Order: sequence, then C-alpha cells, then structure tokens
Amino acid sequence: MCGIAGMLHFDGRPADREVLRRMIATLGHRGPDAGGIHADGPIGLAHARLSIIDLQTGGQPMSTTDGRHWITFNGEIFNYVELREELLGKGHAFATRSDTEVILNAYREWGEDCVNHLNGQWSFAIWDSAERKLFASRDRMGIRPLFYTQTPNGFFFASEMKALLASGAVAAEFDAIGMDQVFTFWMSLPPRTVFKNILQLPPAHSLTVSGNQVRVREYWTPSFSRRADAALLDEQEAGKQLLHLLCDATRIRLRSDVPVGAYLSGGIDSTLTTALVRRIAGDRLRSFSIAFHDKDYDESKYQLEASSFLGTQHSCVTCSSADVARVFPDVIRNAEQPIVRTAPAPMFLLSKLVHESGFKVVLTGEGADEILGGYDIFKEAKIRRFWARNLNSKWRPLLLKRMYPYLKDFQRQSAESLKHFFRVTPEDLASPLFSHLPRWELTSRLKLLFSQDFAAQVGNYDALQELQETLPVDFGSWTHLSQAQYLEAKYFLPGYLLSSQGDRMAMAHSVEGRYPFLDYRVVEFAAKLPDRLKLRVLNEKYLLKQICRGMIPESILRRVKQPYRAPDSRCFFGAGAPEYVKELTSAASVGKSGIFDPQAVGALISKFTAEKANSVKDDMALVGVLSSQILAREFVNP
Repeated sequence: MCGIAGMLHFDGRPADREVLRRMIATLGHRGPDAGGIHADGPIGLAHARLSIIDLQTGGQPMSTTDGRHWITFNGEIFNYVELREELLGKGHAFATRSDTEVILNAYREWGEDCVNHLNGQWSFAIWDSAERKLFASRDRMGIRPLFYTQTPNGFFFASEMKALLASGAVAAEFDAIGMDQVFTFWMSLPPRTVFKNILQLPPAHSLTVSGNQVRVREYWTPSFSRRADAALLDEQEAGKQLLHLLCDATRIRLRSDVPVGAYLSGGIDSTLTTALVRRIAGDRLRSFSIAFHDKDYDESKYQLEASSFLGTQHSCVTCSSADVARVFPDVIRNAEQPIVRTAPAPMFLLSKLVHESGFKVVLTGEGADEILGGYDIFKEAKIRRFWARNLNSKWRPLLLKRMYPYLKDFQRQSAESLKHFFRVTPEDLASPLFSHLPRWELTSRLKLLFSQDFAAQVGNYDALQELQETLPVDFGSWTHLSQAQYLEAKYFLPGYLLSSQGDRMAMAHSVEGRYPFLDYRVVEFAAKLPDRLKLRVLNEKYLLKQICRGMIPESILRRVKQPYRAPDSRCFFGAGAPEYVKELTSAASVGKSGIFDPQAVGALISKFTAEKANSVKDDMALVGVLSSQILAREFVNP
C-alpha cells in the first residue's frame, strides 16, 4: 500500500517538482520504503511506496516499456497473476513482476474498461502522454481513498487531503454542508468532503481529465434483484458456493512478498478469515487483537480461545481510556474528518502493534456484516416493522431493549419514548430510508450545537433528501433487508468503517488491510441470496454461521453478537485528562473555529464535569465537538 499524488496544468506550464515533493512528503506514513517523482511537461506524478509485491523492481511512478503511459498506484490487484498471463498472450511486454505494470498493460488493452477486469483495492492515476489524458480510478468498495481539487489552471489529486493542502492549490476551509452530512451519517456523501473545493472520487468510479474538462463516471454498483437468484435457494448449495468464493478471495489476498498476519477480534468474521488463512497458507500464523482494561468492551477471552483453536501466534495491545485520549489528536489528523465515536483510536493502536511486530499486511473480517446481514440495525428495523403492526403491544418494544443490554440509558426509556425514537409511524414506514432513520436522527441532534453563523451556512439543506435522490431507480422494489444492506455497504462502509476506522488508522503505521469478504465476487453473490439465508427471523448471518461449523470454536459461533465499541466520553475527563481537551473546548477556541456555539459547548462540558452526562447522544456530541476542534486546529487554524 502506498501514497500517491499528482498534478496536471491545463495551461501547459511544467509541473512543479517542489510542489510534488511537498505533497508526497505529507504521505510518508503511507509509503516509508521508497519514493519517486515523474514530471514531464504539464504532468507530475509522485509516489511513496510501501513495498509488498515485487520488492526489487516495482518502484513508481512506473511507465510502460514504450514510455507512453505512466502510473502512480496505491493498492493491490489480487488477480494480477492471471491478468499478467492473459496480457502476455495478447502480446504485451513486461519488465517487472509487479501488479502495477499489469494495470498499465490492462489500460493499454482495454482502455478505461480495464477496471472491470481488476479484482483488488486501488486508487491510481495513469497519464497517457500521446492523448494528453489523465485517467484515475478507485476500487469498487472504496477501500482506498482518492481526493482531488480543480483550479482554473490545473487539476491536483492525492491519497489524502493533507497532500492537496500542501500543494497550495486549495486552502483549508470547512464546508458547512459536508460537516452537516458528517453530523447526520457519520461521513460526508461523495464527492463532497468536509473541506471546501476538495472532492473525493466515489467508490466504483473513474475519472478522466482531458483538456480542462473533468469527467466522472460509475463503473460498478452493488445490485440487489427484486427476487433472490433461484439457483441459490438451496441452503446447502448456497453454503458451498459461499465457502468456495471466500476461500478463493482469501487465497488471492495472501499473495505477497512479505509476511501476512490477521486481525482476530473474537467474533465470527475475523475468526473465519483467520481459519481460512490457516487452511490455505498452512504455516504458523501471527494474529493481532485489541483488549480493553474496561471489561464492558473487552473480548480478549474469545480472542485467546480463537487463537488457541486455530494455533496462531497471538499478540494483543491492551487499550485504556487514557490511551484513547492520548492518541485521539493523531487519530483525527489521520482521519481528516470529524468522528462521533472513539472506536478508531484502538484501531490506531492495533496497527502500531502490527507495525512494531514487523508486519505490513493483515487480513481482516470487515464486510461480512454488511453483505450477509450481521448488523443490529438490520434486526432492529425488522422488529420496528413488527412493532408497527401493533403499536399498542406491551411486549413488542421489549424486543428492542433486549437488543441493547449494554446501553444503560436506553433501558430506562418508556414505551412512548421508544415509539418516538424508533420512528414507527406510517410515514416512517413508507420512507425508503426507514432502517436508518433512528440512527441518523440521533446523530442529527448534535447539529443543535452548531453556531448561528455555521447553521446559516447550512441553511435549509436536507441531507436525507440528498441521499434519497441518489438511490437506484429500482430501490423501492428491493426487500427491506436489501435496502438496509445497500445503505450500509454504499455509504457507511466506505465513508466511515473503511476510512476513519480502516485505511487511515492502518496506514498511519504503514499497515495494509485486506478484506476477503469485500471481494466483489463475494459481494455480488451475497446480494443474490434470499433474505432467509442472511437474517433468519432474528438470527443474523445465518448462512455464514452454517459454513463456519467445525472451522471455528463452537463458543464463538454461539456467542451473542457484540458490536465493536470503545470507551467514549469518559476518556477525556477526570484525573489525568489531557490538557488539550480543556483548551480546545474553551469558549475562545470554540469561537475561533466558528463551528459550534461556545455557550452550548460550555453547557455540554459542564454536564460531563458534573458527571451528569449518561446518554449515547452526550457521548457522541462530546466526541464530535472535540474531533472537529482538533481538525480545525490541525488544518484550518493551525
């Protein structure tokens, strides 16, 4: 995995090597092993390399053997071995054994449609010196990031926004609409970001710059048919096909010229991924996990049980509330957007452990919940529809309380309060966004903290309306579960889980994550499965559990699903609280950033210092404010 950056001047001026050096210097954490710059007339490409495949000859920027095409590439193409053989058969020449050169020749063979032949995770840019055209692309699921900005005289791109800011082509200024989206969905809706004039290339999209025109197009989308594929209705046959696909997805993700480890959280997904690695690789495997001092969050018992069962050499980092607070500014500096939960912080510490253990690559279980029906939000939506059919029922709302035993304030809510929170009116039921309305409404309450000026910049903008307008035309014909899965996989997964909690936390310590469940073949297969093989009544990931039998410990298979959580607001108060918390939440600091109302933030802080804050909303508000203030200090008002 690497860091990439580049520029293209529309007016023909030569690319500035010094600007390229400044840009790529900000991405050294993504590629500490080597670097390079290619500048030729108006085009400039830069690269910071994390060497994983073809360690000797895979340096970048790289050109085709005839020098016509140049590439800077961040990612891995897992089917590069097969593609290389196919391209050799078509007459293409290779000077290296790298997957980078495979992309170049795939582009020569198939043009912009080359991305449809790739199985991997990528962001890259290719310069065609003959046609004077820049082509860039991002992988289907949005695992790897790509940001860009356009000026009257040029186009700039990079793996992270800090590199664009270093170019001098764009200034750091908050985009109120982007911030409004984060405080609704936990992420901004592509192509928007939280900074004005900085855009992100959406997942499964490619971009072409020709002349001074920028054209963006979608090349793939996860699609759910109105009915499940008839061939997949047989449970045993569907299970065989799913296991076969996961085995192959894991097999090709083990392609590496450096050792590969695995994250082992103690849940079904990571344990199965690790089991498949053991089955395929056979060698003694290193596994890594997070433990917590606070037993409310700790899953180390299951992690150790899984490690013992699978015979891995296990390493663990134990995270305290003080650790979360200590690294939180580094987390936000890498995430480059506000967050409303502290969950990325332990992931930051975990990747540090992996790096210090001498590993650059880990396989993880992300994606299984989204594509195979594992999240509580899917069960929650099903219960809400069940309750809505008899709103006077005394026991139906109790099903919702049983889902969240770890939320103390939630357990105290009355049926009437639950009815309001869970949005079960006929109007709510008719909404295509029904499954996510409670989550997004809870997060949106944080916007009451916005300052008067910032709220005026947002104006009458409606984030839910914008998202609804982007839904596929046949969305309404899908099953309710498919609709909820789409919203998770299309938006929350790339926008938060694979970004703030994934790529950014791993690459902060030069670690590449690989995700077998996010192989596009697995995603497309899962989309065709009938709902009953994903969520059977309230039994989540039903089919996945069936194929896991005998491969993972029975106790892990039977355990009640526990979402990954980390200590939130308590990290930032009490004895030993870091000084930056008081500084950044002071009236002067809040007023300087201009995002929040100083008086409202002061009232929130007083609630915490008096130990009267005990709700999820309070926790999210505190983390959201603090992360925004850190972002302002780091980038907008340094």
